[in-house]
Amino acid sequence: MVVSIFDGHNRRAPRRSNVKSPAEVVKAYFDAWSTKDEAMLRSTLAPDVSFVGALGTADGADACVKGLVNGMWKVSPQVTVVHRFVDGDEVLTWFEIHPSERAPVPVANWSHVENGRITRIRVTFDPRPLLEKR
Repeated sequence: MVVSIFDGHNRRAPRRSNVKSPAEVVKAYFDAWSTKDEAMLRSTLAPDVSFVGALGTADGADACVKGLVNGMWKVSPQVTVVHRFVDGDEVLTWFEIHPSERAPVPVANWSHVENGRITRIRVTFDPRPLLEKR
């Protein structure tokens, strides 16, 4: 991201910002999931992030991290990103979770990113394969 600032002569001079693009932030979120890196995961989330999904909701970064670590990371030891669609601050990631000894489950994750952090996550998928007893 390029930020314009004025140089000493009242001319705009470009300066690089450390804020990652929405696509980079969401990629880091999924990289953290793939590597089970809680610190990286937390760094992608805004403190007041909200999550609404097929199996529950969470408000705040702590609750979101806890939900992933104690929930989906245990259910799905592997995640495969199929495609990522970016529209400004909105990022839709189509991916598959891979529950142990079951077929992959397709999932849509819609994330909203502001100032380099995810502020809202909406997830939808058919949870029946995860809820079936084997």
